Amino acid sequence: MMQPPRRVSTAQIPGREYIFIVDVSGSMHGFPLDVSKKLLKNLIGNLRSTDTFNVLLFSGGNSVMSEESLPATAENIGKAIALIERQKGGGGTELLPAMKRALSLKRADGVSRTMVIVTDGYVMVEEEVFDLIRKNLGDANMFAFGIGSSVNHHIIEGMAHVGMGEPFVITKPDEAPAKAERFRTMIQSPVLTGVKANFNGFAAYDVEPVRIPDVLAERPVIVFGKWRGKPQGKITLTGMTGEGKYTDTIDVAGTKPSRTNSALRYLWARHRVTLLSDYNKLRSDDKRIKEVTDLGLTYNLLTAYTSFVAIDTEVRNTDGMPTTVKQPLPLPQSVSDFAVGGMASTRAYAPMAKLASPAEFERKGILREQIVSKDAPKQKSSPTIGEVTASGGLPKEAVAKIVNDHMKKIDACRSQTGLEGKVTVTLTIGADGVVKDIKVVSGSTKNKTADQCIVKLMKKWQFPANNAGKETKVTITLLF
Repeated sequence: MMQPPRRVSTAQIPGREYIFIVDVSGSMHGFPLDVSKKLLKNLIGNLRSTDTFNVLLFSGGNSVMSEESLPATAENIGKAIALIERQKGGGGTELLPAMKRALSLKRADGVSRTMVIVTDGYVMVEEEVFDLIRKNLGDANMFAFGIGSSVNHHIIEGMAHVGMGEPFVITKPDEAPAKAERFRTMIQSPVLTGVKANFNGFAAYDVEPVRIPDVLAERPVIVFGKWRGKPQGKITLTGMTGEGKYTDTIDVAGTKPSRTNSALRYLWARHRVTLLSDYNKLRSDDKRIKEVTDLGLTYNLLTAYTSFVAIDTEVRNTDGMPTTVKQPLPLPQSVSDFAVGGMASTRAYAPMAKLASPAEFERKGILREQIVSKDAPKQKSSPTIGEVTASGGLPKEAVAKIVNDHMKKIDACRSQTGLEGKVTVTLTIGADGVVKDIKVVSGSTKNKTADQCIVKLMKKWQFPANNAGKETKVTITLLF
């Protein structure tokens, strides 16, 4: 069965509160934090004078601008922007304590509270974070902004799914104004807050969302689930509009099931699969995997554990022998043709057309450099990460991300010194993420000026803090 959308007064909730939860951890250092500052200056700078707001910064710990949200006056907005501008990025990435603190901040009655999480997504997110968002939607609307060129999309999209919202991802600085305006349009007109659905005599179960967020003029809220037994009883919706208390009752017995609403069961199942899959990506659980598999089989859905098989009646390989087809694929942006099997582009270098394969390459004993025409311009590709190892507690992925974030400056060392070849560097990183010791242990460059440039650069790097309180030994190989 399905009821038409329940309409409420378009009068806006007079009280609007915004809490900005900002990631200032080590992984945000540089580009992500710079973009975050631009975004927050836009969002905070355009608040209405009747709004209240607060700023909570988090890394290994967290700090709040004020224990109580402040009016959006020019003076308070200036203080908030100055606070954000002073951040440089450093420390760990503890999101859960920051969200708990934000939810515990004092809140006025009848106010529509919206929390905005700004992060690159490389934070310690456990199942408790998703649970916290889902179970507190009745107390605060939750929106997540993913910042940076290598955003952890799973975390950002997962928070959007459990928060009944949509993810906002900004990969370039010039995208910030448009994304901020789109977000502002969505959240600026709350029309129903404190929403609750009560089922009286109607056996509903597996209802989503478990708590109902505010109804926004640009974001309707859909409540759906399953029911058993007879279609009887009543569903009562309550809340607070800009004109006062709101109540609406649906008489279930007076509503007849319709065949045209048969898609609802699949929408419910797909929503359930999405939530379970988001949790499984955080921590795989056999019980959840079984539930996803059962839902896929019951509702004929494609999931991570179920698939469709296509059967064609026409037999194409009549001789029973498979045919291999070579499929050309484009390379990623700015990646040289030399990336494919160590061979040069046949379009760029004519001598290459004479070599049929890498095996032919080896048989003739010809090096890649030998086949490049002397008239062809010499390509200098950007430096790349050859290998990264880490021991002592700091994840290898976190180290690699910091290295990748500084690739432009490493490339500057290459440009200034004519660096070519391979360099291996060892670092000792303190528990606070600060580089304590650095050495160039090997390399084929024989370029002391280049080594000094790299060492001077890496000494300034700030890595994420190690929550175990231990030093981390890191080995980084760079290819030029």
